[in-house]
Amino acid sequence: MGISRATYYNTNEKALARLKNDLELKEVIEAIHLELPGYGYRRVYAHLRKRGICVNSKRIRRVMKQYCLFSCIQKLFKRRGEALGKRLTFSKLIQGKLLSGPNQLWVTDITYIRLAREYVYLSAIMDVYTRKIVGWAISRDLSHKFCLEALRVALRKEKPPKGIIHHSDRGVQYCSEAYVDFLNLNGFQISMSAAGTPEDNAYIESFFKTLKKEEIYFKDYTTMRDVMANLPKFIDDVYNRKRLHSALGYMTPEEYEFEVLYLNPADRPVQKLWGRAV
Repeated sequence: MGISRATYYNTNEKALARLKNDLELKEVIEAIHLELPGYGYRRVYAHLRKRGICVNSKRIRRVMKQYCLFSCIQKLFKRRGEALGKRLTFSKLIQGKLLSGPNQLWVTDITYIRLAREYVYLSAIMDVYTRKIVGWAISRDLSHKFCLEALRVALRKEKPPKGIIHHSDRGVQYCSEAYVDFLNLNGFQISMSAAGTPEDNAYIESFFKTLKKEEIYFKDYTTMRDVMANLPKFIDDVYNRKRLHSALGYMTPEEYEFEVLYLNPADRPVQKLWGRAV
């Protein structure tokens, strides 16, 4: 072979050691994916760092590719907006707005969940600053009542100040007299997306994509029992408390909220809408 005996054995020992370490890392990543199947190598890297495990991100990427440990989320489209040189249109209340803390802007929308024999609907409300889901409700019909229930839950939990902005699309639920009266009664400023621009509500749409790819489709919901048994756990426990968010510096929404409110309130970052913290 043209190499010394010592070099041959030394090379084999290194290869075996590397294989053993890679298999150990593979098992750790598989354990993470059991609960958080949407994690790519960047979130796996951040997750391990938070647990005090220092592994090179390039090695994580190599091991995940070698053993086909892919995220369950596949990027099938390009994001519209600045990358295409298009100027997004927003409500005048939020156009160019800077957020300096929680409970300044809430966004909300409705999504459907297709089951084996029926559709059910989820209304969710997100605090844009922390990306936390502050209220949600499930219904078998599309009346405005379950949207109001999600809003009542958010108000009870967060107790926001008067003047907070409520942003939604122009769905009939959010334009209904009962819903608008409730917003005015509780001191909300009302903001709505421009017609035909779903990207105006991109934050909550991004959450719905995560919910469906990492939970509903991944676990193959088929009955209302599946919804009631699994959805609350994913929203309240996994998404708000465990899943790392890249726009929050790879912290969970509740970690980020705790840090900016209690640990480092003087260094609270300002967020520009539709961008990362600055």
